[in-house]
Amino acid sequence: MLDCVIRTAESLSPETFTIVVGHGADAVQSHLTGHHPRVQFALQQPQLGTGHALLQTAPLLRDKTGTLVMLSGDVPLLTAATLNTLVTVHCGAQAAATVVTATVERPFGYGRIVRVEGEVARIVEERDASPSERHIREINSGIYAFDIAHLFDALGGLASQNAQGEYYLTDLIAIYRRRKLLVKSVLIDDPQEVRGVNSRTELAEVSRLVRQKKNEELMASGVTLVDPAATYIDPDVEIGADTVIHPGVIIEGRTRVGAACEINAHVTITDCEIGDNVTIKSFSLMTSSRIEAGASIGPFAHLRPETVVCEGAKIGNFVELKKTTLGPYSKANHLTYLGNATIGTKVNVGAGTITCNYDGEHKYDTVIEDGAFIGSDSQLIAPVRVGKGAYVAAGSSITQDVPAGALGIARGRQSVIDGWVERRKQSQSDTVTTSRKDAGKPAH
Repeated sequence: MLDCVIRTAESLSPETFTIVVGHGADAVQSHLTGHHPRVQFALQQPQLGTGHALLQTAPLLRDKTGTLVMLSGDVPLLTAATLNTLVTVHCGAQAAATVVTATVERPFGYGRIVRVEGEVARIVEERDASPSERHIREINSGIYAFDIAHLFDALGGLASQNAQGEYYLTDLIAIYRRRKLLVKSVLIDDPQEVRGVNSRTELAEVSRLVRQKKNEELMASGVTLVDPAATYIDPDVEIGADTVIHPGVIIEGRTRVGAACEINAHVTITDCEIGDNVTIKSFSLMTSSRIEAGASIGPFAHLRPETVVCEGAKIGNFVELKKTTLGPYSKANHLTYLGNATIGTKVNVGAGTITCNYDGEHKYDTVIEDGAFIGSDSQLIAPVRVGKGAYVAAGSSITQDVPAGALGIARGRQSVIDGWVERRKQSQSDTVTTSRKDAGKPAH
């Protein structure tokens, strides 16, 4: 949710981002530091209400000038258009404070906007509202613009004489009115924009709305979603026109998918770069990998981080790649593990091949040069190199380099014993006959 809020805030090109953290502060800071390096933090401990939360930013922001925009971390549907309207209205009126409001059918749980002669006079919380005030349908969104010059002095005037014993930010509006400071409002058309998330049920509902919006944008741009309700695509994902996405697909993070691709059912893709005309077959899992144009992946393939599948290459069923580059038009079609490997152009990797890259302490590299052929059920025990155009015989355990154009074979010699089956059968028959004759004899 915070990622969504920050993404919207970035539309303002703000000078600073400050996040007030409290419950779960370490987890929130760890996530945001990795994804949004510009963010700074203010700790609210203990948590004594929204007004108290904003007051914790004073050491960081008190000496700033201009407009402070306050957003709620659990309101991820707010649009950049609404945020820009808020700032435009606030700055145009030279207001001390401007609040975003909405009119809803069922306002239960929200603070109500109390107006006098059409202007916002105060905001009253649900628990403190009178019966008549609870019938007001215009609600406070918790989203504000403040002139910093007046803000922190006014915050010092907040009190906690209310049903929850907290310092309400909403009380700031009444303080501004008493001080004859201008308070403006922005009433939005779509109340869903300011919908907060306070339960698992609301989280699921808001997530559905986010997905629906993203899916509608993609379909409008020429992407085919066979079943939009069963397709899960993150807001930052980019997908080219004429790509077809089947049900059950999950595309996460900052994935980019090219044009005219086909992604079959129940594929999960996270933070990948996928070229044009790529086919990804069902039940494949891909993370932090790059797939170039015309490649084919799956079904049941697993691409782990730092994997590159080059142009026209093929990864088949039950193949796993990790930190591996598979060169142009090479293929590994069946039941194979390739880890810490660099594989050249037009290489054939047979079924059941394993690059044995880990000795329990260190990882080692395997290199397979252009045009090499790796026979089925081979183990390439790294570090090892298979030269250009070389062959590895099926069933081999390769521990030494195979020079270009050579055949590497490392397996036990086969023996054929004629008549062995009949002699075995006869031996088993003799054993059974002897056992029957011995039955019933006294033991000695």
